Amino acid sequence: MKITLFLLIFVVFTANIQAQDTLTLTFEEAVGIALRESYTIKSHDESKQASLYDYLYYKAQFKPRLDLNIFTPSWDEGLQSVQQVNDLPVYNSYSSMQFGGDLRFTYVLPTGGNIALSGLMYHENYRTTLALSDYETLKRKQAYSKFGLIFNQPVFTKNTLRENLRAAEFRYARTEAYYTRAQMDIVYSVTTAFYSLYQAVYERQINEERLRNSEEALRIARLKLETGDIPEGDVLITEITVAQNNARLSESIGQYETEKDNFKLLIGLDLSSEIQIIAATDFDPVVINLELAIEQALQNRMEIKEAEYDMKLQEIQVDRAKREREFKGNISAYYDLTGVGMDGNNVGGRFNSSFDDLTVRPPNRGITLTLSYPIYDWKRGRNLVEREKIYLEAEELKLENLQNTIVKQIREVVRTVYEAEGRFRINQQNKENAARSYGINQLRYKNGDITGQELSVEQERLSQVQLDYIKSYITYQLALADLKRKTMWDFENNRSYKVVETETN
Repeated sequence: MKITLFLLIFVVFTANIQAQDTLTLTFEEAVGIALRESYTIKSHDESKQASLYDYLYYKAQFKPRLDLNIFTPSWDEGLQSVQQVNDLPVYNSYSSMQFGGDLRFTYVLPTGGNIALSGLMYHENYRTTLALSDYETLKRKQAYSKFGLIFNQPVFTKNTLRENLRAAEFRYARTEAYYTRAQMDIVYSVTTAFYSLYQAVYERQINEERLRNSEEALRIARLKLETGDIPEGDVLITEITVAQNNARLSESIGQYETEKDNFKLLIGLDLSSEIQIIAATDFDPVVINLELAIEQALQNRMEIKEAEYDMKLQEIQVDRAKREREFKGNISAYYDLTGVGMDGNNVGGRFNSSFDDLTVRPPNRGITLTLSYPIYDWKRGRNLVEREKIYLEAEELKLENLQNTIVKQIREVVRTVYEAEGRFRINQQNKENAARSYGINQLRYKNGDITGQELSVEQERLSQVQLDYIKSYITYQLALADLKRKTMWDFENNRSYKVVETETN
């Protein structure tokens, strides 16, 4: 059995808004707007972008870098200790004014070490006051140049650069999983708001029909009063019913306006905009395979992927804790050429003199192998490892509980779908029967077989049945949407369901 209804909902109907352009939206278009313009998706977009830049930052750690430092000036004055043979040291005053800078090119090795080419050049005005020579002041202008190669490599330990990149990659993947889950939640929220607006309009239509029927009953009652067929009291009761139905209609219009604003706010539209939505509602019973639903949920649920990434990140923390007590080493080496120039009457001449000195002065060089091991730390390292292991066990328990919770959720939502389907079929039949019953009672009222009060009771019954019908239909649609959200599987077309494929970088 298939029922197709096309409901055109005019969200704004006042005279001021009628002059505006109307945006017509289908459900799919409303979802598309929400996935681009809603506050929720924009907030998730910001979090995802931040996580992406965090990942790119650690990825860039493996790229070369060029650094420039300029000091203009570097000024320093102070005391300098001069040791004397067989006597106490004396202290000379000094003053240094430097202008220059250094340039360094660093190449990061895949092993986690680096090689750097550096150059340092500065011009210095130097002055010293000799304490042993009646504080005689000596002055000198000189140029300093240095070009060298520096090597640094940790050994006997893990490559921390690669480990940091791996952790950043897991964090970004976890954010992407959360982003996909957030999209599914947004679609479900839009579905809920869409059908809330649909129900508000349907209730308004019910109350409009209720008011028309009561007004018709009042017209008939007044005619009967003129002919003396009913007492005046029955007319008064009918008038009260009309007034009550007017109040109900006014209340439903207010609720409709509220739902309209909620819907526009949710999907990211301006509250002053005029919209209309076209809802194509099809009732096609869906056959659900419970085993398939559970299988797809355990494969596709983003919460599971997020929990798995949390476990991987915690495994890295355990590994880092273990390295608190590991044997470590580091190799560092340098080779540079240095020149000092004091000849020349200007800055350029003194720098040329420093270059000449650089070619004849012996190079500076050195290499160091540093080894370290904590002999005893009063169990600090062991306690740190045990703490991180407990956190890892907690993440494993969290994943196991999450999987069991998901199975429980799927079983519940499948039952809800079938219960909602059965309830809808019953209410659909009740709606048809109630409509025919009210038509019969209208004729009976015209013929004087029942009173206006009895007809009002029949109207209440019809309105309630109509309301139960639309509520059961909405419950069925929301249950299907919830099933789709929790399994990411389309049972209507028997295929995997994705709202928006996340971008891969």
